[in-house]
Amino acid sequence: MTIKPDFIDHLRLELQGIRDAGMYKAERIIASPQGAHIRTLATDGTRREVLNLCANNYLGLSSHPDVIAAAHEALRTHGYGLSSVRFICGTQDLHKTLEARLSRFLGTEDTILYAA
Repeated sequence: MTIKPDFIDHLRLELQGIRDAGMYKAERIIASPQGAHIRTLATDGTRREVLNLCANNYLGLSSHPDVIAAAHEALRTHGYGLSSVRFICGTQDLHKTLEARLSRFLGTEDTILYAA
């Protein structure tokens, strides 16, 4: 399959228009654990430490040693990933254990976890 040069030129012009409008999003490579401050690596090799205002890691738990240890244990006992969402593949015992612990901690009748 050959892509017509006119189409490639059209794409180049569209991308340039996006850049000119200041709407082009360059990929930012995070070169450190997630936290309040992260190190980034630009495509030109520039490294910077920046304040991380765009993560869902509000409590800083993604790099907490206890969370990492629990993840290692889950990886050892259950493997990597669920292959799909709970609705399709089912609920694992780890889900129910975490939900029960969260319910006790929060003082609620039940808890349901959903992936973001």
